[in-house]
Amino acid sequence: MIHMTETLAVHTIEGFLTPDETSHVIKTLDEHLDATGWVPARPSDGMTPPDEVQGILNDAVERALPAIRRVFPSIAGVTPWDYHDLGPGDEIPPHLHGVDDPYARPQRVARVAFHLQEAERGGEFFVDTSSSEALWTDRTAEPGGRFLTGTRFAHEISHHAPPEALALLRHVPRTRWTSAPPAGTAVVYGAQLVHGVQPVIEGRLRKLITNLLDGSPRQ
Repeated sequence: MIHMTETLAVHTIEGFLTPDETSHVIKTLDEHLDATGWVPARPSDGMTPPDEVQGILNDAVERALPAIRRVFPSIAGVTPWDYHDLGPGDEIPPHLHGVDDPYARPQRVARVAFHLQEAERGGEFFVDTSSSEALWTDRTAEPGGRFLTGTRFAHEISHHAPPEALALLRHVPRTRWTSAPPAGTAVVYGAQLVHGVQPVIEGRLRKLITNLLDGSPRQ
């Protein structure tokens, strides 16, 4: 059973990847990028990394599960990872994934963002917290679903949402929390948190993202 607080929590996993693992992931990704010529059409677009990279990251999740479950006790598996590559001027505006179907199995509870390479300036990951009722729908969890009965569900406002939906996130009173995690650290954040990436000012931001799922073997 998923509690609402899991979808609104933030946690960090220091030492998620070792320096050797990080170097190997970078090398493998660089070879893949050279071979495929992949370039994102927009900053929010991701690429599915090679199986070798997926394996390293999934092994890291397995190692981190005891620590992850202290804050997200329902977590049991992950989805395939996405790779994101941002340069100067790129940003990911505030957005909110939310819960599509409270009865779906497995259910996305949270996400993991691992910064493979930090930008020299800018590019910080952030979450926005707010007490505004405008972020929430009238839906609540009913008996028989994956969520504790009575759980509230936020609006789903993706970074590709219509301008009027994104305007809601810009105008809601909020508090922004930015992170500058130590090298090798992963940030875990609930699926109902507003989040994004500040503009990259200088350098290159490379990150890997996955979803954490409840009650299901690894996908």
